[in-house]
Amino acid sequence: MKIISWNVNGIRAAAKHGLADFLKSQKPDILCLQEIKISDATRLQTEFDFADYTEHWHSAERPGYSGTAILTREGFKGIKGVKSGFGIEKFDKEGRVQTLESEKFFLLNIYSPNSNHELSRLDYKLEFNDALLKYVKKLERLKPVIITGDFNVAHEAIDLARPEENEGSAGFTLEERAWMTKFLKAGFIDTFRAKNGQKIQYSWWSFRMRARARNIGWRIDYFCVSAKLRGMIKKAYILDKITGSDHAPIGLEL
Repeated sequence: MKIISWNVNGIRAAAKHGLADFLKSQKPDILCLQEIKISDATRLQTEFDFADYTEHWHSAERPGYSGTAILTREGFKGIKGVKSGFGIEKFDKEGRVQTLESEKFFLLNIYSPNSNHELSRLDYKLEFNDALLKYVKKLERLKPVIITGDFNVAHEAIDLARPEENEGSAGFTLEERAWMTKFLKAGFIDTFRAKNGQKIQYSWWSFRMRARARNIGWRIDYFCVSAKLRGMIKKAYILDKITGSDHAPIGLEL
């Protein structure tokens, strides 16, 4: 099974930059998208045509903001359904969580809030993260969980190019990093680290000062899995040569 996750920073922009061709070349069984930035549900059904994939949209109420989507390959067996939200209105209205249930696992597609440069949403983000962990652990009582998306946090110093300069900045505060440690200690595996050790590779770069060309980046996009799935992890990788967003797609093969 091949799953790809990608913060596309706008589904319309991604479509113009060849998202359909990306699907054809990569052929994931499931594609999880974050920050789709589209809210008109009617147009979603007519504007995009991803051949051979079934679309599941979870838009934010606010136009042009946030939102997630899951695309499942037609013929991929065992999917029982896709649920939008996780039961908390102030998070669900921003389109931040989708849950795909299959016969053997749950797959969560998440877009964690950005705590903002002034850390004005740090409390909101930490509340979201804690609620998410409770939700995931509840699901895990039933089946193993795969959770992917933009976590908006670089966990360790190795996960960003300039840790000293960014200490205390959004995405690298002690609070956010401590939550990620707590999440992993709750029984989840960072698959990229599990398969690649101390490899330095990033999944997001600022649009400023040619950061991507200079590889001044952050690894803030993750595939994490329940410990029960450790032995099934075949590959975990970052497709950092793929452009079209300020994020790179990430992949997991089980």
